[in-house]
Amino acid sequence: MNALSPRSLVRSRFYMPWARIPAGRMVELPGRGGSTYVTDTPGPSPESPTIVLLHALGCTGLLTWFPAIEPLSRRFRVVTMDQRWHGQGIQSPEFSLYDCADDVGALIDVLELEDVIVGGFSMGSIVAQRVWRQHPEKIQGLVLCATTDRFRLNVAERFFFAGMETTMLGARGFSRSRTAVNAARATARALDLAPSDIHEWAMREFRSTSPWAVGQALAALGRHHSRPWLGKIDVPTAVVVGTKDRVIPPQRQIALARAIPGATVHEVDSGHAMCVMEAEKFVPVLVEAANTVNARRRDFRRPIAN
Repeated sequence: MNALSPRSLVRSRFYMPWARIPAGRMVELPGRGGSTYVTDTPGPSPESPTIVLLHALGCTGLLTWFPAIEPLSRRFRVVTMDQRWHGQGIQSPEFSLYDCADDVGALIDVLELEDVIVGGFSMGSIVAQRVWRQHPEKIQGLVLCATTDRFRLNVAERFFFAGMETTMLGARGFSRSRTAVNAARATARALDLAPSDIHEWAMREFRSTSPWAVGQALAALGRHHSRPWLGKIDVPTAVVVGTKDRVIPPQRQIALARAIPGATVHEVDSGHAMCVMEAEKFVPVLVEAANTVNARRRDFRRPIAN
């Protein structure tokens, strides 16, 4: 029996929904140390609110969100971006969730976005929390999918993240090197294919993020802790919960929602890869969550600064 090629293995074992892949461009973020890959899909009118979508760990903006872009664009202008050390994102010396959040703030300014809702999936939702923390004046709502307020809540997680931090300290010199940067960029260009074959396209997107980037991001995620300030979030928030999630247990996701004033919970009967692998279930719930946040924006009255 002949062994299957990696491409054939992906096709046979992993379901990938078909969707139109929007064209994107590199956008310079002034003061942020580089450029990142952005897609910008218009909504039904020039006055449509905007949703900025932040991707999961080890993915790209498009790889996480491609099934959702067209359904969301029926009401929103939809923007995706590659975060630092992912895909064609900024290749900085260090990976920092704080920097990722500042990059989002810079993109909002560069594109002159108004009426902005920030949506995130997994790592992207953690960055979205930080966007509100660091740039509350720039956003009017949050959609947080498959997320938590912190890790290291049990012995296994504490050992894992402590070990990851130690490992990444040793690998930091390589991640800064020109070799690693060039390798990530070359991989992103290695399969320059039109997205007619969704599996080929997905493999290209997945390969565009280096293993060192994933490790650096994991170490940063282990240090995240937003519980002390979640109760201060003053924009309408929806939390999309995967009820079969084994990466971030559903009870943690619901606990995060309960800590945010007025947050709504939107359940999907799926696991952690629901954004793509179970897009037929996830996308309608995501759209419902985004519409709920958009409808509630007028109900939230922020305190007037003195």
